[in-house]
Amino acid sequence: MHIRNPVEWVLGQFHATEMLGSAAPEAYFATADSGAPLVRRIRLADVFRALRLGWEDFTAARTDLIMLWLIYPVMAAYLVAADIYGQLIPLLFPVASGFALVGPLFAIGFYEMSRQRELTGQMHWRDGFNVLRSPAIGAIAGMGLVLIALFLAWLAVAELVYATTLGPMPPPGWLPFISAVFTTPRGWEMIVLGVGLGAVFAVLVLVIASISFPLLLDRPATLGTAIRTSVLAATRNPAPLALWGATVASGLVLGAIPAFAGLIVVLPVLGHGTWHLYRTMVPRA
Repeated sequence: MHIRNPVEWVLGQFHATEMLGSAAPEAYFATADSGAPLVRRIRLADVFRALRLGWEDFTAARTDLIMLWLIYPVMAAYLVAADIYGQLIPLLFPVASGFALVGPLFAIGFYEMSRQRELTGQMHWRDGFNVLRSPAIGAIAGMGLVLIALFLAWLAVAELVYATTLGPMPPPGWLPFISAVFTTPRGWEMIVLGVGLGAVFAVLVLVIASISFPLLLDRPATLGTAIRTSVLAATRNPAPLALWGATVASGLVLGAIPAFAGLIVVLPVLGHGTWHLYRTMVPRA
């Protein structure tokens, strides 16, 4: 009897390479309409309703276990690397805040889980892997590349900000760097510039990606249609989406404070909540 290692077990469960785009459009999408969808105006109260529904989905599927497996190995590896290579220390906050830029991509499994619950009334954490079967996997990957490119651009800008304020030499260690950031004029200059420029990237992602991924999961649409619809949603609902963006930013900050432990809850709730916010703006056809 052959006992499979964890990698073999995962591949055996999901057949990932065979699943890519394997579902027929008529079997996967809830509608055959491939045109630009109707985008409704929503209220501020709908943002809080989306969060409440996101929490309900989170507690129903216990997706905190998935995040526990994903977040801590990645963050632990980065912290060890940053301790060994001092030049990575100034990028710790930009990398952590970059969750806001690539978060929509990594939360796509949560969108799919909420979509399945909406369609079937049931949900399991394995539903998140159904994204691999989506006929729109190519467009989803393309949107993901856009966000990754923006994330890398943000890191380049953050490194330039550090080089022109506290840099360009790597800091001698964690404590001297933290002290310089919060107790020197150049450190405060870095904070102001970094937060201001980071906000520009965050708003751009909010506008182009707030509903792009859910739309690509929900109906047959091109990447261009998804981005245009997301921009339209932002222009029709500036106040609710601004509130949503502030909620996401606040949640990420609060979740990151206790050694990133809070992100285990924050990221899934925001992911599920994004689906419900999308559904509020784009009704099922």
